[in-house]
Amino acid sequence: MSLEVRDIHVYYGDSYILQGMSLEVQEKEIVCLLGRNGAGKTTTLRSIMGYAPPRRGEIRFHGRVISGKPVHEIVRAGIGYVPEDRRIFAGLTVEENLEVAMLPARAGKRAWTPQRIFEEFPLLERLRKKRGGELSGGEQQLLAIARALMGNPVLLLLDEPCEGLAPVVVEFLGEIILGLKRDTPILLAEQNARFALSIADRGYVIEKGRVQCHGPVEKLREDKDIQQQCLAV
Repeated sequence: MSLEVRDIHVYYGDSYILQGMSLEVQEKEIVCLLGRNGAGKTTTLRSIMGYAPPRRGEIRFHGRVISGKPVHEIVRAGIGYVPEDRRIFAGLTVEENLEVAMLPARAGKRAWTPQRIFEEFPLLERLRKKRGGELSGGEQQLLAIARALMGNPVLLLLDEPCEGLAPVVVEFLGEIILGLKRDTPILLAEQNARFALSIADRGYVIEKGRVQCHGPVEKLREDKDIQQQCLAV
């Protein structure tokens, strides 16, 4: 198993955000976190990454406890993270954004390099000399994903990758994300339930920091009671 989150409880100050959150991600799968704004999706990802450590509970990555570890150790353990606000370097070119994020590949894994990024994502090759601040929203999102891949992760966390993007760009990103799962399992936090359920293998619907329902996406898509109660789609 790639990732196990076991009954974590997370606070921001006095605010009780995650109230016993549990989930798991297996190899070669996409798992989505669904829920309304404020449900706890982003906090779950931030807790896994070490930005919001749980007060109780445990997070394991390939069997090793990572809850409580500093962010840089979690990154070096092999978890890549694309935050909601992308955080690309606006003053650097596409190529420079990739170069500054490069980390060594794991044993037995094909390395992500700028050249491989440009082969896999030809759009970025055409934009390689443009500065990050000159890119469109969709181009910035693709660059943010590519930059996370430059850390050669063995698990990728994506936070709201579709936010603010046109439907045609969302469809393009879906194809990109699907292509990545053969090598890298993905945990996707997304408010766009239709998009997430179209590309994920399993899903967790969360509300007020707790899992309300979970299972294969076919179950979540077809069960009208679950959709009305948890997805509001």
